[in-house]
This record gives sequence, structure tokens and C-alpha cells, in this order.
Amino acid sequence: MPCPRSLSLSLTKTHTHTLLSLRRNVAKLMYIHMLGYPTHFGQMETLKLIASSGFPEKRIGYLGLSLLLDERQEVLMLVTNSLKNDLNSGNHYIVGLALGALGTIASAEMARDLAPEVERLLQSGNPYVRKKAALCARRILRKVPDMLESFIDLAAAMLLDRNQSVLLTGVTLMQDVCHTSTAAVAVLRDQVPQLCRILRALQAGGVSSEYTVGGVNNPFLQVQILRLLRTLGHGSAEASDAMSDALAAVAANTDGSQNAGNAVLYEAVQTIMAIESIGGLRVLAVNILGRFLSHRDNNMRYVALNTLTKVVAVDTQAVQRHRATIVSCVKDADNSIRKRALELILALVNEGNIKTLTKELLDYLNLCDAEFKPDLTAKVCQLVARFAPDKRWHVDSLAAVLVQAGAYATEDACRALILLVIATPDLHGYAARKFYAALTNSIDTAEPALITVAAWCVGEYADILTSTNPKLLQAEEPLSVSEADILSLFEQILVRPATPIVCREVTLTAIAKAAARLPHCAPQSKEMLDKYARSPQVEVQTRAVEFSRLFKFDAIRPQVMEHIPPVEDSGTYDASLGEEDGSSGGAAGVGMNGSANAAADLAALLGLDVGATTSTPVADSATTSGGGADALHDLLGNGGGLMELDDEPAIWAAPVEQSSVTTIRAYEKQDLAIDFSLSKAPDDALTTIIHATYTNTGPIPLKNFTFQAAVPKYMTIKLEPASGATLPAGGAGSVTQVMHVKNTMHGQKKLVMRLRLVFTREDQQMLEQGEVSNFPAAF
Repeated sequence: MPCPRSLSLSLTKTHTHTLLSLRRNVAKLMYIHMLGYPTHFGQMETLKLIASSGFPEKRIGYLGLSLLLDERQEVLMLVTNSLKNDLNSGNHYIVGLALGALGTIASAEMARDLAPEVERLLQSGNPYVRKKAALCARRILRKVPDMLESFIDLAAAMLLDRNQSVLLTGVTLMQDVCHTSTAAVAVLRDQVPQLCRILRALQAGGVSSEYTVGGVNNPFLQVQILRLLRTLGHGSAEASDAMSDALAAVAANTDGSQNAGNAVLYEAVQTIMAIESIGGLRVLAVNILGRFLSHRDNNMRYVALNTLTKVVAVDTQAVQRHRATIVSCVKDADNSIRKRALELILALVNEGNIKTLTKELLDYLNLCDAEFKPDLTAKVCQLVARFAPDKRWHVDSLAAVLVQAGAYATEDACRALILLVIATPDLHGYAARKFYAALTNSIDTAEPALITVAAWCVGEYADILTSTNPKLLQAEEPLSVSEADILSLFEQILVRPATPIVCREVTLTAIAKAAARLPHCAPQSKEMLDKYARSPQVEVQTRAVEFSRLFKFDAIRPQVMEHIPPVEDSGTYDASLGEEDGSSGGAAGVGMNGSANAAADLAALLGLDVGATTSTPVADSATTSGGGADALHDLLGNGGGLMELDDEPAIWAAPVEQSSVTTIRAYEKQDLAIDFSLSKAPDDALTTIIHATYTNTGPIPLKNFTFQAAVPKYMTIKLEPASGATLPAGGAGSVTQVMHVKNTMHGQKKLVMRLRLVFTREDQQMLEQGEVSNFPAAF
């Protein structure tokens, strides 16, 4: 029979061997878990290791607990007692393991149960335990915010600790306390002087070398103190004043030659700009960012630009001092830095420096990479539109943009320029001369934007351009232009192989306008129009035929082609927003909505308004006495020649009655269908409310869809905005729009409507026209 002593030793060896195997198996289990395999079957083995008495077993057990379990696991409740026992252990390493595990996986219930133990350990005599307890307290605050009062005083007391690690965790705990409750911020503001003393001590030196990074004393602690001061000083002038000297010392004495020093300086700048600081301190902060802009590291420059973009709203003048450096960043090779610099310039520009900055940006526009030109062109247009000191300079600057980067100028920017010219009578002749000269000097290389604007201005103001006694603006050089020169310029545009279709369309419109302004060139203008009456491009052919036909109606041609009046009550384009703002209104030929002027409305019906978003009715004021009125009626009458240009007839369907709402198929051609749901206005028997539904059953979506409509002179029409501009493929969705049509001859004449549909299919602009004549007699 074996002796008891040998049996005890045998059992001890067996137990030790078992624990060793268990540690190895749990370690393997954690590796399997990291590979993504299920390991729930080993959770209880982990708890056995935690419950053991040895440090090696507890270390593996707590590591497994952190990896294999989370707060949602019910089995976690079994470990609460083990954690409490280990938090009271005499071995500070075991206490550290328990605090680390609690800070990683503690649930709200566990945090409430063990919070008193953590509070006690925050006052431990061992700095290692105090540090671990502060980190664990942060987790408890996040899980149980209502325990805030238990940690406020303890966190503040940690600022008196001499251990740098404990100080760091104490400051981070104070940050969490401030973020948990705004009321705690007011309480902790009393600690600002102590925080400033710590900051000054770090600047003075005397810190252990183990906390020094790149010659900067404990930059991690400095960064956290600066972040805490930012929170405490925000909204409090008294606290901000108390920390001003310390912040100035950090900004002035920190070495910025290393990344550690730059990190401290960056946080100091952020703090200075966030608190209620005085102007001199803000200037110091901006100067630090100015030094960052000259740094060779791209990350530093990007951070500086990003911060200055926020600072400019607080102190614009301080940022203006670094304008030259910011402009130089626009020429940087890094695309992200260029974009940030442009955004900052956009915020810096005002009426006083717009001319200087625009000139610098235009000079760079010639040199920058093609991939950057769209952004730069858009930003220049935005700046000019927002801060132009006068309209003449506005026109000059956009003309320079169109000459240098016309390929990147947007349609909205061109439209805004034309509207500016229309609204400024004193610039009519100047704009015509300016763009005539610009296009003549670069006709072989001109981009579509320049051609469009120049052709429109020359055609619209041809009479002013050819005047023998023009009214020149101050310092403007005279320009002699004849009728033959204008027609020659138009001819060069039309015969130029690279001229886009849209430019040909605008040029044909300009020829028709010039013929109305300059009667002597009418025969040559008609000959030029007749050349394109058989053009393979449908829109070009349509315009050529329609304008050529107008020459048969000399009684109304001058009225149809009269000068476009200034736009009233219309949406103006703000280049800074990149969109239209306001209600409809406008003029033909510039892509605007319809106006009250009859000639403009007629021009819109004839297709002279490139890119218009809606149309308005043919107004009564368009009529003239005698043959003029008859000619206009002949031109717009049912069955007129305008519809003869369709290369494929539209298919019309009979109306379908649906109780009080009648639905008709207004248009159907290839994949595009338009349905009208008709109903009478409840308070007006003469008005019909039309709910239009646009559907695309084809395999390709139709983008930039625009619906235009015109009615005879005895009717009026009002279009509300459409619900969208894209018709999904396969009938997956539709676009709707509401129209109000008033028939003043209801009961005598039926409703009739002409349609013009513009859309883009596979990057190709398409135009379709049609006529709706199947309205029921009741409407």
C-alpha cells in the first residue's frame, strides 16, 4: 500500500500535468477561433483556468475569456465571482488580469456588481493597479453612465499622481467623464490650473527618458491634456483665459522638426481654435498651420489645409496672411492637396482679393493636368459668379475661362453668363465684341462652350456689333465688324468638322437672328440655312427648315426673332450651388424656361431653346394685325409643316374612361410612352388638370429627360416641375408631371398640344416631337 506522501505527490504531479495540458489546449482553441472556426465548446474550460490559483493558468484563462466570450454570453455570469476574488488578490499582476478582462467584456450587470472594487483599486498604492483600474473605469462608464458621480472625484485626484502612466490614464478617464455628462464639465473646470501645471512641467523637461519620443517629453500625455483642455475651455471664457498662457507656451516651445512635436502642435492648434481664445493666440495657431503648409510631408500639408478650412470661419484675416502659400498648394502634385487647397481658396475669396486670386488660378489653368481642370474650372466659375466686383469683369473672366478651358465649362456656367449679358443692356455690345474677337482668334481650337456663347451673343446682338458708331466702354479698343464678317464666322463654325451638333444648332439660330437684325444679309442667311435643310442630324435639319420657312412670313419674322428681354421672376443660376433656384421664366435660345413674351414662346415651340426644362403657352401678345396674325396661325395651325419632319409617325390610342378621370395615350414611339390622366379643375370649368406619366420600356435608361409643350393662342398652359429627369429601363419606374391647361374656347374648339421631348440615350442627345389631338371633347 503506497504511503500517503507519495500519493499526494503523485496527485499534485497529475494535477499540474492536467493544468499544463489544459493551458495548451485553450491556447490552441484561441488559435482555432482566430481562424474563424466555432469554439463555443471550449468556453467552460476557459472558466476552469480562471478559477485556478496559478498565474500562468489565469493568464491563459483571461486571454481566452476576452477572445472567446463577449457580454452577450450567458455563461459569462459564472465568472463574476472569480473576477471579484481576483480583484482582491495580493498579486498585482493577477489584479491587472482581472481588470483587463473586466474592461474588455463587462456587461452592464457585471459592471454594476464590480464597480465598488474598481473604485477601491483606483486608490491603490500600486501605480500598475491604478493605471489598470482607470482603464477599466472607462468601460464601466460606457456601460453604466449613471455611475458617473462615483468616478468624478477619483478621476480628478489622479491628476496629483507622479507616475506618468497613471496621469495619462487619469486624463483619459476625465475625458470620458466629460463626454458622458455636460454637467461634469463645469465641475472639472476647477482642474484647469492643475492641467496647465502638468503641461508646463512637461515643456520644462525633467521627464524620464522612457517617456520621451523624438525629443518631445511624453507627447501622448501632452496630446491628451490638450484634448481635455479643449473640452473644458469650450464655452467658458474664464477657463479659456486660465489656459491661454500654457497653450501659448506649448505652441512656442514645441519642436516641430519631428512627428511627435507636430502631433502636439496640431492638438494645440485645435484647442486654441475651439476655446474662447484671444485674437493673438489664434494668430499664433494659424501661423503654426502656415508652417505645416510648407512642410515637405504631404500628410502635414493636408492636415493644415483641412484645419484652415475650419479656422477660416473663425478668423479670416489670420488665414489671409498665408494666401500665397495656399495658392501654391493648388499646384501640388497630390490630387487630395489640390482639392483641399481649392476648397480653402473658395472660403478665402472676397470682393477685395477676387481679382488677384482669379488671375493666379487662370494662369495655373493653362499649366495644370487635364484631370484637374474640371475641378479648377468649376471653382473659378463659382468664385467669379459670387464675388465679381462688376459685371464687365465678370464677363471678361468667364470669357478667359472659356478660351482656356472651354472643354471643362459646364452648361450651367454658360447659361449663367448668357443670362448676365441679357440682364445688362450696357454689356450687349461689349459682350458681342468680346466673344466675336475671342472666337475669331481661336476658331480652329475653340471648344463647344466658347462656340455656343460666342455664336449666341453675335447672333443676338448682330446689329450692335456691326454699328458704325458703337458705344464703347472705358478703355475698350474699337472693333470693326461687317455683316460679311459675321456670316463668315458662322460659316466657319458650320463647316468645321469638329463642331458638335449642339453648336451647329445654336449657330443656325444665330444666323436666323442675325438675318432679322441685318436685313441686307437676309438672302445669304437663307442660303446658309437651306444648305442644312437635308442635314442627317434631325435637330439641325429641323431648325434649318423651320428658320428657312420663317422667311416666307416677313410680317412676323422680326417679332419672332426680336431681342430677348431681361429675365423677370426667373430662377438664376448660382455657380456656387451648381443648380437652378427659383421659378420658371426666361427666354428662348438660352436654355431657360418660357417667358411671357410671345416671340420667345414661339421660339421655344420651334425648338430654339436648347436644353429648356419646360415650355409655356403661345401668348396672345404674339399676334399682329392683318396678314401677320394669319401667318402666325398658318405656322402653328393643326396639320402644319412642323410635324412633317418626324421620320417615324407616332401611334395614338383611343381614350379610356375611368370614372371621373380619363386616361389617354398621348404619345408612343419606339420605347417611350406618355399617358395623360385628365380631370377638370374643381373651381374652373375651363381648366383641365393633366397628370402626365412618362415610361421607358426599352433596355437603356433615358437620362436628362425634358418635356416641353405648346398650345394654340386661345389656350394657356402651366407646367409644374417633373418628379425626376431619368426614365429607368424596362419600365421599372416612371416620371410624373402635372400640367394645367386653360381652354378659353371650351365647347367651340378642342384641346390640342404640341410636344417636344429631349433626352439622352447612351450619351447621345435625342429629340422627339409629336402632337396630341385625341383629347376628349369634354375637356
